[in-house]
Amino acid sequence: MRTVRIVVPYPPGGGVDGMARPLAERLARVWNQPVVVENKAGAATMIGGEAVARAAADGYTLLLTSDSSITSNPHLYPKMPFDPIRDLAPVTQLIDLHQMVVAHPSVAANTLQELVALAKAKPGALNYGSYGGGSQPHLLFEALKAQTGVQIAHIPYKGIAPALTAAIAGEVQLTLGGAATTRGHFQAGRLKPLAIARSQRLALYPDVPTLREAGFADADPRPWFGVFAPAATPRGLVERIRRDIAAVLAEPEFREREITGKGYTGVGSTPDEFAAFVRADLEYKGRLIRVSGAKAE
Repeated sequence: MRTVRIVVPYPPGGGVDGMARPLAERLARVWNQPVVVENKAGAATMIGGEAVARAAADGYTLLLTSDSSITSNPHLYPKMPFDPIRDLAPVTQLIDLHQMVVAHPSVAANTLQELVALAKAKPGALNYGSYGGGSQPHLLFEALKAQTGVQIAHIPYKGIAPALTAAIAGEVQLTLGGAATTRGHFQAGRLKPLAIARSQRLALYPDVPTLREAGFADADPRPWFGVFAPAATPRGLVERIRRDIAAVLAEPEFREREITGKGYTGVGSTPDEFAAFVRADLEYKGRLIRVSGAKAE
């Protein structure tokens, strides 16, 4: 009995890994065969992405990753070891991920408008943590800076968890965090929310305005997670994998624990819908990266 590998191009413990593991566990039951998560981090997710792009197109190797791998990297890296659009087959979009703009409690601002006013009053006094050039915090804050002319220094870390830890410790004043991962820190007073990157307010945080309400809709990095297969994977097999993943996403317990409970929006799109979405997001990310001036580091 062969093992299905779900490659995650990030270290263990992050949001992508946290989605991959319970999904693998459910798929192992559905398929009645082992399904394992392999973390292949490094080179801005390109090591893991290339491993799947070069794998046999037999359904036994899948990629579960975020938008950064697929629609941001092509704009940031003129030379990639593979082409995410040409060399991977979209299977399904799993979720829309809603990042929150968060601040250390010492920051004398409770909204993005107040943050911009503070940055203008004290140029060079603020900084933000990201997980490298082209990451979601980098895109959002650089777009915010481009739109308003404020100066907020960029401090890159090696992942979302270290960037969030740095914000909690006060090493940096600002970053982005997922709705679920930040909730306990808000309740404990270790962080405070300024805005959410979402089209509508989140039920978990009805008082937190959206980027659009704050006047910064064009700074939204629009993060998402999705599943891909090697490009030559037979169409029928891609559709079968999609159907089984969609069934897992629709399970009430899985949906409550892994999607809505974490502040995500579940999707489960068809391969054609996902392919069209990826093409549109590739264009959107290109505009955002140009506006932000983001460069690979």
